[in-house]
Parts: sequence; structure tokens; C-alpha cells
Amino acid sequence: MTPIPPKTIIAMSGGVDSSVAAALMLERGSTCVGVTLKLYGEGSRCCSLKDVNDAKDTAYRLGIPHYTLNFTEAFENEVIRRFVAVYESGGTPNPCIDCNRYIKWKALLLRSRQLDFDSVATGHYARVEKDGSGRALLRRSKDPKKDQTYVLYALTQEELARTVFPLGDMTKEETRKIALEKEFINAKKEDSQDICFVSGGDYGAFIETYTGKKYPKGNIVDTEGNVLGSHRGIIRYTIGQRRRLGLALNYPAYVCAKSAGGNTVTLGPKSSLYSKAFTASDINLIAVRRIERPMRVTVKTRYLSKEAGAVAEQTGADSIRVEFDEAARAVTPGQAAVLYDGDYVIGGGTIDAVE
Repeated sequence: MTPIPPKTIIAMSGGVDSSVAAALMLERGSTCVGVTLKLYGEGSRCCSLKDVNDAKDTAYRLGIPHYTLNFTEAFENEVIRRFVAVYESGGTPNPCIDCNRYIKWKALLLRSRQLDFDSVATGHYARVEKDGSGRALLRRSKDPKKDQTYVLYALTQEELARTVFPLGDMTKEETRKIALEKEFINAKKEDSQDICFVSGGDYGAFIETYTGKKYPKGNIVDTEGNVLGSHRGIIRYTIGQRRRLGLALNYPAYVCAKSAGGNTVTLGPKSSLYSKAFTASDINLIAVRRIERPMRVTVKTRYLSKEAGAVAEQTGADSIRVEFDEAARAVTPGQAAVLYDGDYVIGGGTIDAVE
């Protein structure tokens, strides 16, 4: 088990996981302060007024101080604007990773320094370990169904060294049981599934409302360039999509490519979704400083995708190329690719292009 730091900032989202993480840190002897980050206005799925109040209620029950920090401006600049820009360029973003990378840990570690605290604890299902040289390693959680290492791959060595994941050796069922025993107000609260700032999962409607733009219609074409119909703006489509295409075709068709420059959406058969390799940039490596030679890995290209066997090679200071053992489905520019060696995260990056 990771040594428990004397003083810990607890990131409290108002959910059951972070509440139990706070309780466990207290039980293990750490002096704790709860912090909730206000990231978005009402309508958010993870930092609404109810979520803040649930976090405050839990902190009160545990007898620890609680603070709410307003990071709405930073969240808009670093997460929402990136989200919009990637969709406009034809990609599919992952804002949860951007939030962890550019907002949450920076804000929490800054507050921990200001309060002279040692570390940050969150309710993520993951584990941090040290190797023989003292390098921080990110390891999968005990509960494979809840493992969240995919969205944590961008954490730096400094951030990992000062992070504790109290739930890493637990299952979700065990977490719920503790919350019920302690009669937390959020013990039965459901997990948030969708992107916190997009109501109803309609990304296109959110982007149009946020930007005030009406994205132009364009051609839907097949893989030979034949026009099949028109689309409602490329921001409303993503690789692998089959439904809500607005076409009556007598065969199954999937979005297999998008062109922001040409304002086209390309449809193809299921076979057109498969790629043999991809490149990624903006990389962060955890288990190693650099991939010195081609490395055998498994890779996830979406949070819920199955891992695939592959060989990864670092092609530049900030880029990698990954070649699959067998062609993989719906590898999508803008999404994160995370490399694993067994239970340990090697690192990852943002997918640029598929081959």
C-alpha cells in the first residue's frame, strides 16, 4: 500500500467515490481538507450546485474543512475551447483528459502548496507506485470495470509523485458499501456518464450554441467520392457512427472519414473502419523517459475500446507511431491513445492520423 502522507487535499466532486476516498484517508491517519472545483455553470453533470452541496455535506460529516474554488474561466479556455476546436478541425476530442491535464491537478497541487499540504487524493480507480529508481508509475486499479488509467495518462512525474488514489485496491461495490455504512448523502448517487458540460449528449447543438455559428451543410460521399446526400455540419459526426446519418441506404454504412477542408463526411462499409497503424503527438510518457526502440505494448484508442496488441515506436521528441498486430476498428483523430505494459501505463498521446 502507498505510504499515507501526513496532510492531504481531497478532490471532492460530490460523488460517492471522492467521498469514500476522503473517509479512507482520514481513517489512515492523514489530516485532510476537502476541495471542490467549480468548473461550469448550472446544467453541469459534475460540478452543479447540488454536487457542491453534496461535497460540503460529506466534509461536514467527516469533520474536515471544505473549500469551493472557481475555475470556470480556466475550464472554458483549456477544455471547452479545445473541445470545440477539435470538432471544427474534423477530430473527436476527449475533454475529460484535457480537464485532468490542464485544470484539476494544476489547481489542486497549487492549492496544496498554498496550504503547505503534501499531496492530493482523488476518487479515481487507479494506483500509483514507484519503481526501483524512484520513478512514479501509473498502474491499473483492482477493479477492471472501473479502471480509469486511460484518462490519467497525461499526469506528469511531479503530479503522480504527489497523488494518492485510495480506491485503487477496491471495487466499486466495496466503495458503495462503505458509503452506505457511513450514511453519506450521495451513497446511492449514480456515476456521471456523459461529458459534464453537454446536456443530453448533443455535441453539435452545444457547439453551435457556444460559438453562435451555424455550421454549413456539405456532401456525404462514399469511398469513391460519389455524392450520397448532404450532412448537417461535420461537427455532428464521428468516426464509426452509423445512426442519425439522415440517409436511407439499402446497405449498412459507417462514417469512416471527415474532411474539415472539403466539408465532407465519407461513408463506407464496416471494413473501411479498420486501420493498421496510427501516429500520435503531444505525448506524455510515464513508465519510461523515452521509447528508445520499438516496444511491444497493448493500446487503447478509446476509453471503452478493447486493448489491442501493437508495437510502438517513438518517432520524435513529441510523437509516436503505433502499428497494430491486427487492424483495429474506428481509430479516431483527436482521441487519446494509451499504451500499456501489462497493468502499467507506458504513456500516451493524441491521435493525429490513421494508416
